[in-house]
Amino acid sequence: MATGYVALVLHAHLPFVRHPESDYVLEEEWLFEAITETYIPLLHVFEGLKRDGVDFKMTMSMTPPLVSMLRDPLLQERYDKHLALLEELAQKEVEHNEHNGHIRYLAEHYVKEFGMVRETWERYSGDLVTAFKQFLDSNNLEIITCGATHGYFPLMKMYPQAVWAQIQVACEHYEQNFGRAPKGIWLPECAYYEGVERMLADAGLRYFLTDGHGILYARPRPRFGTYAPIFTETGVAAFGRDHESSQQVWSSEVGYPGAAEYREFYKDLGWEAEYEYIKPYIMPNGQRKNTGIKYHRITDRSGLGDKALYDPYWAREKAAEHAGNFMFNREQQVNHLAEIMHRPPIIVSPYDAELFGHWWYEGPWFIDYLFRKSWYDQNTYDMTHLADYLRMNPTQQVCKPSQSSWGYKGFHEYWLNETNAWIYPHLHKAAERMIELAVREPADQLEWKALNQAARELLLAQSSDWAFIMRTGTMVPYAVRRTRSHLMRFNKLYEDIKIGKIDSGWLEKVEEIDNIFPKINYRTYRPL
Repeated sequence: MATGYVALVLHAHLPFVRHPESDYVLEEEWLFEAITETYIPLLHVFEGLKRDGVDFKMTMSMTPPLVSMLRDPLLQERYDKHLALLEELAQKEVEHNEHNGHIRYLAEHYVKEFGMVRETWERYSGDLVTAFKQFLDSNNLEIITCGATHGYFPLMKMYPQAVWAQIQVACEHYEQNFGRAPKGIWLPECAYYEGVERMLADAGLRYFLTDGHGILYARPRPRFGTYAPIFTETGVAAFGRDHESSQQVWSSEVGYPGAAEYREFYKDLGWEAEYEYIKPYIMPNGQRKNTGIKYHRITDRSGLGDKALYDPYWAREKAAEHAGNFMFNREQQVNHLAEIMHRPPIIVSPYDAELFGHWWYEGPWFIDYLFRKSWYDQNTYDMTHLADYLRMNPTQQVCKPSQSSWGYKGFHEYWLNETNAWIYPHLHKAAERMIELAVREPADQLEWKALNQAARELLLAQSSDWAFIMRTGTMVPYAVRRTRSHLMRFNKLYEDIKIGKIDSGWLEKVEEIDNIFPKINYRTYRPL
């Protein structure tokens, strides 16, 4: 029997970005980049592990907005065109650099990589949700849910119905897409407040994730810290993030992704190529953008001066070395903890999925090596997913977790500060109005549709991504526009429903644009 457990948890999430009303919106490429650089590379890792007899175990959230976008025919069609342009550019780069040996070698690397992405995309007919579901069905991957639109629960808690709707709509959506109820939930931004566990229990969820201090400051103090889950009084388990393993991957100072051999994220062909040459592959208005073809490695941390050329061979070697180091550190950690605890510890290592591949290009290679090395090269710990762990370890200490998030300083200020505080009075008013509408009985089919669309608009306005973007200072106008447009649509629907004059043509257009949760029932917002 292993001395302990290591649980790798990836949070796969993107805000719902879909614009049928426009031919081109740059923000839709957030999804396209993640498919090319993160989701399909992860599928390649999982397929390779299964092929080679490595019975891997991993937990992964797939949020409702992400699942909805991955299954959307319009976005699938647009991704297909996006990938075709990438393939064309990479092939053009091979020919363009005929006499530049190293760049040509890298261009050929991208041609091969995009070809593999294309093969996988077509093999699953563009349906990556089904691709991930096969690993859920084989019990290698435990897929968990999240808030319906990644709403920030602690800043909604004065309206319990609004929190309940985020949880209930997410669980229903999961069941519609995966054919079963979810066992666990990634609380959006790992943000916990006391009492939310009652709603999780009512929704049939068995566990959630929180940041380490949410467990460490629980009452009574947990005997094993973050190295064992705790049960809340409702029976729902809480798993806490392990600080040590998180820092080794996340940290920009001491984390693996900063190694000199790894690919430099910020030097991209879209910004560096001669303008007329790159023009067909950038934005239709002629503005430059990232293409995903990058030729340089990090080299050093002194800014973006001269960077040496990248070499995937040496980067892969470094990823293997880092996976070995991560394994060694977990062995030491598990052995040390097991001696103190007199029971097997569990190290919970949660990360944003998009870190692996998109931000840290070599991340999927790291995961591949980590599972292989953990399977073949050690017997100190078992890699597990959270559902399996709870099945095998049904007895845990009962405590009340502490309010927390995994944001800056560990509480709520990243989502509530001078950059984004203006949104909350509007969101609170809309929540009040939705709760008021929820008790109505619709007069006809048109009012039924309007009530359901009002629920969609409120959920989309509540996405924590908009407040997050306003705070980070990137793409702020887009986040402001999205918050305002959903609130304006919600308020128009509210007023039209109240006076009994619903604009059916306008409603149809809005339903086509914001088409998330086709089976939503506005009555979810009724008083609890």
